[in-house]
Amino acid sequence: MRALICNEPGSLAVIDRPEPVPAPGEVLVRIRHVGICGTDFHIFGGKHPFLEYPRVMGHELSGTVESAPQGSALRKGDPVYIVPYLSCGQCQACRIGLTNACCNIKVLGVHADGGMAELLAVPEQNVIPTGDIPLRDAAMIEFLAIGAHGVKRGAITARDRVLVTGSGPIGMSAIIFAKARGAHVTVMDNRADRLQFARDRLGADAVLVADDSAEAEAARLTGGEFFDVVIDATGAAAPIERGFGFLAHGARYVLLSVVRQDIRFSDPEFHKREATLIASRNAQPDDFAEVVAQMRAGKVPTQALNTHRGALADGVHLFQDWSRPEAGVIKAILDL
Repeated sequence: MRALICNEPGSLAVIDRPEPVPAPGEVLVRIRHVGICGTDFHIFGGKHPFLEYPRVMGHELSGTVESAPQGSALRKGDPVYIVPYLSCGQCQACRIGLTNACCNIKVLGVHADGGMAELLAVPEQNVIPTGDIPLRDAAMIEFLAIGAHGVKRGAITARDRVLVTGSGPIGMSAIIFAKARGAHVTVMDNRADRLQFARDRLGADAVLVADDSAEAEAARLTGGEFFDVVIDATGAAAPIERGFGFLAHGARYVLLSVVRQDIRFSDPEFHKREATLIASRNAQPDDFAEVVAQMRAGKVPTQALNTHRGALADGVHLFQDWSRPEAGVIKAILDL
């Protein structure tokens, strides 16, 4: 079968490799669509903190069942999406229901080879029927679930003024699900095109340019009180540290981003606000279900989000093209 492999940072190749043989309890899925996300670009650029090369990337996956274990409710040809977090089910985190933060987690496309390949064998519990969701849209469920999980972690309600910093795909997913809860959402970024998209297509209530005037403008927008919830989706240490300055008293700060560097902040200012710092990692089954429900309700503009498409066979040069900011990629999808 064909697969797109990242041999080392900056080096991609389409290769032939043996078809996977499903282990007991695994479903063999014929991959149809693979969403490309910031994690994949970080792997390609050598910036991911949890990765060893070579690696077949791809964790935003949809496809059709090729074969299923005896007794499974899944049948050959069933349309499915894949939950890419392989948890052990036995560690302390799994025992308390935090399978998304399993101590021994393997994420497809990061810790184990992923779905930029024609076939993939996956544990049955990680294979979910799409129902009436189109397969191409289903390849976007995972990245949207990241935002849904962060919004849940922030306990966002309609009473909250929310600031989302960083309006890439993960930030956009946070905007979508914060708005679905009725929150007033402001978005901050240094890209005018992303801010316009957030306002025009995602329903953001206000936008902030991430320049030297942002704090003063945020104070003006909130009557000097700042934000009840700040969600960082920038993927960079400096804006994460800056985000502490936008917290209202009693605020929650949700970090969707993960970075290699240590994060520093003013302890007196943090304590003065009695603020809460919250990590948000991956997503849980109810977050995936929330995405599907909001898709069915028409609250997720899937066609607008999916800005670029191409074939797996062209992935080597497409990755080069799509990684450039001027390409204007929001969500790119490889088709098989």
